[in-house]
Amino acid sequence: KKMVLTGKIAIVTGGGGGFGEGIARAYAEQGARVAVLDYNAEAAQRVAREIGGGAIAVQADVGVRAEVERAAAEVIARLGVPDILVNNAGTTHVNGSLLDVDEETFDRVFRVNVKSIYLFAQALVPAMRERGGLILNIGSVSAIRPRPGLVWYNGSKGAVTLITKSMAVELAPAKIRVNVLCPVMAATGLLESFMGKPDTPENRKLFVPTIPLGRFCEASDVAAAAVFLASDAAAFITGVELPIDGGRSV
Repeated sequence: KKMVLTGKIAIVTGGGGGFGEGIARAYAEQGARVAVLDYNAEAAQRVAREIGGGAIAVQADVGVRAEVERAAAEVIARLGVPDILVNNAGTTHVNGSLLDVDEETFDRVFRVNVKSIYLFAQALVPAMRERGGLILNIGSVSAIRPRPGLVWYNGSKGAVTLITKSMAVELAPAKIRVNVLCPVMAATGLLESFMGKPDTPENRKLFVPTIPLGRFCEASDVAAAAVFLASDAAAFITGVELPIDGGRSV
């Protein structure tokens, strides 16, 4: 089987678990060399070790400029200039009244979900524009069809979508494509916060019927789309908001 990302270098933020881990593994299986970046150093090291094949682990807080710049420099020094940047790291507040989210939590959600994209663009676009590439942002179906209880999280993902489309147009002359994936809820570490209640089979049954295909999103669903968008087959696709939601946004 021909590997579609042979020779490519990829950074995946939040790569120590969930969607990020799935994307990092899929990229490596397709021949890319992957920098697994995570706030949790042990998680990043575990994923990089299990991937093998020249994958590296990098610890960084994606919302702090100095750490993003250090991480970018480390990746360039150890692997080379990335062809693919996946801004996957994300966080949320607990599902509940918009009035119950404290200011510190609001700031953290926007720092991790939105400011990180700004910081990584500043750190890597100057190097990437020499030869083009892909920036893939992980948004949410909530930016298309928001549920109540997640107002400020939904707003952060709305920003991700519009930033993606704006970047796509501005960076097109540099042959840098920019797309956003919009998954529905998945059984990742954030599920309990999204549901606003314990992760039990009974509580999952309350949410699954709102997804026409009848299940939660899997990391493999997101990873498959991430591989396609990073491949040459998607060379003419930029500025796209791709729901991976089993029909939830319809």
